[in-house]
Amino acid sequence: MDHVSNCAAEKNTDAKQTHHITPLFSLLSPLLLRIMALVLALTLLCPSAFATTMDDMLSLGMISVKTQYLNPLVSEEREFQSLTALIYEGLFYLDDDYMPQLGLAASCDSTTDGKHWAIRIRPNIYFHDGQPCTAYDVEATINEILRLAQNDQGQYNQLKYIISSVSVNSAESLQITVSRPYYAVRFAFTFPILPRDQVQAAQPAGTGPFKVDQFLPANLLQLSANENYWNGAPTVKGINVDFKATNRELIMDYEYNRIDAAITRSASAGQYQTGLTNLNIAYRTRQLETLLLNDSANAFPLNNPEIRKAIRYAIDFDTIANTVYFGMAKRTDTPLPAGTWMYKDNETAYSYNPEKARQILDEQGWKSNPNRDNGIRYTTVIVSGKQEERRLRLGLYVYEEQDNSVRVQVAGLIADYLEAVGISVHVETVSFATAAARLQARNYDMAIAAFQMDVVPDPGFLLMSGNTGNYTGYRSSAMDKLCKAMREEREFTQYRQLLWDIQDQFAEDCPFICMWYRAGALLTRKVFTTVRDVREPEILRGIESIGK
Repeated sequence: MDHVSNCAAEKNTDAKQTHHITPLFSLLSPLLLRIMALVLALTLLCPSAFATTMDDMLSLGMISVKTQYLNPLVSEEREFQSLTALIYEGLFYLDDDYMPQLGLAASCDSTTDGKHWAIRIRPNIYFHDGQPCTAYDVEATINEILRLAQNDQGQYNQLKYIISSVSVNSAESLQITVSRPYYAVRFAFTFPILPRDQVQAAQPAGTGPFKVDQFLPANLLQLSANENYWNGAPTVKGINVDFKATNRELIMDYEYNRIDAAITRSASAGQYQTGLTNLNIAYRTRQLETLLLNDSANAFPLNNPEIRKAIRYAIDFDTIANTVYFGMAKRTDTPLPAGTWMYKDNETAYSYNPEKARQILDEQGWKSNPNRDNGIRYTTVIVSGKQEERRLRLGLYVYEEQDNSVRVQVAGLIADYLEAVGISVHVETVSFATAAARLQARNYDMAIAAFQMDVVPDPGFLLMSGNTGNYTGYRSSAMDKLCKAMREEREFTQYRQLLWDIQDQFAEDCPFICMWYRAGALLTRKVFTTVRDVREPEILRGIESIGK
């Protein structure tokens, strides 16, 4: 959830310290002061230098009010998954380049048709309770995920579209049969492995670098280093996590030095800039924010792709992101995250160009008269053999999360941009349930909606005709063909090319508008990771190996 808060730092203590150190600094030359400041900054920002002075313990704060169980298969809060990712591991993990690498799996080979995957488990892997990790544990975990998925439950329920069955050959090896024999299968194998007799336990044992000492829901979590970790004992010996109900409480704890670091998705975290004593590390979430457009055949005038493109050209999404989110949003023009191997950049198609928007509207017969209806565009249509005048008025639904007005601000700015090109927009804030019902019924013009994207790089659920996430009524035989080919492609280069072709088709059809992936912030006074791509849910990835 998003939260907005404003907290004042403690001033009195800082004032006293400044009074005492000023006479000393007054004796130094300005050049020497600059050199000292540079050396201090480099020391603070260099992970290797920081690791030599870092304490064995880390105190961390985050929001958690709903999570009652540590079982990662039924996680409820996304930030909380950054903690379970330290406790549990998958057959594969994703590296800094968003590429799958072997984790608990020692090897993974597929048959020629790509439908059957033979996996061997690394030897000498043990759960925190001393039990060995075997193929039987993988089988039990997969079956539990598929059981939950029957009712669309569980954190990994999308696996039901990829894995069809699993069978064990021995304690060291198993075979997984898939229904989609494509390149992205390895991404799906990143789900956490639990002991076979604990897949439904509230606090199952894991194999990760940290084990649980104490967990009090909505209160605290204490982790200690797994000294027998198969990939080497962690250098950080313990992590104490303090859970808060609001971002105001969380930020206050950070400002008053009660915690070393805070994880938050609140846009207010954007005010904290990296400096000599503070680091603001942005991390990428999988929450894609979109402006949905009703493309249904009878949804005039948005059933015309040229009108949808005009709307896209008319809105400056970069400025909105910077204005409203203070940098806590990662812009993307397609359903795939920018800056990754899967993203296809097409600046010409998505650039802010209000003159181009006006040109398209003119060409599509929408006239503009500044002396009439405040410049709202109008056109003439034939209804039952008679001419009728229609004005370009659209509704925009927006739903909000508790304690968060960010989307309402975004909706207001979108309305302002569209009004500037002659499109009148009525913004209506509704509950999530109301928005969901109207999207399902396609009873809307435009709507701001978020999608939690899967770890598997496959946007087909949003784009294929009649698919689960296609709320716009978009239908394209060309797009369906591309998505089908993607879901059959097993070679990386061709798979990436098909993702790029899908994005080119997306730019041409403009079924909806992608705005940004929400970003989170890791506010910290200690550098405890050297990973290049800090992302959800492995926000703390690398903490176990700092200084090695």
